[in-house]
Amino acid sequence: MENVKPRSNGWYALPVFLGWIGGLIAYFILRRDDPRKAKNCLYLGIILGIVGLILNIIIIAQMPEFTPSFNANI
Repeated sequence: MENVKPRSNGWYALPVFLGWIGGLIAYFILRRDDPRKAKNCLYLGIILGIVGLILNIIIIAQMPEFTPSFNANI
């Protein structure tokens, strides 16, 4: 096993607040020192990004302004 330096759990805050971009940033910073935590940060960012996208789609679908009405005034 490589020489692994344990890093702070505070790195998980980056993907929580910045989504998949924060996960990528944390991954590239941590990949040599703590590869397991780097992968976990990347996965967390991807998962939270997908969950956020799904929630946005659900919320937009519930808004009446964004539903098609097809009222053509000719």
